[in-house]
Amino acid sequence: MLFVLESFCDKTAGVWALIGKIINIIRIAIPVIIVLLGTIDLGKAVIGGDEKTIKEAQGTLIKRIIYGVAIFFVFVIVQAIFGLVAEKAVSNSSKCWACVSDPNDKGCDTNLQQNVDDPDL
Repeated sequence: MLFVLESFCDKTAGVWALIGKIINIIRIAIPVIIVLLGTIDLGKAVIGGDEKTIKEAQGTLIKRIIYGVAIFFVFVIVQAIFGLVAEKAVSNSSKCWACVSDPNDKGCDTNLQQNVDDPDL
């Protein structure tokens, strides 16, 4: 059974690396988009010139900045927790987690290339 798990992680290292890259993109893009939209709303309020609208837009921008930071750190916290769990869990599954947490790891790229060269692995 352990051999099957290790073989699974080795064969699917490319998929795990792709998932890790998608998570990294989401982790960066969503907070940037949230803050950018808040800045645009504040800019519209400033151009409008109404003091009440500017105050509301400032509050919205601050909330969006907090949401963006929270989203960024949710991924960091989840990654840290799963990193601790992966260290304590079966060592054969650590290959899968290593490719998700660090998709640019050379081991993931090597396994992906190896699987392309020899699909019977």
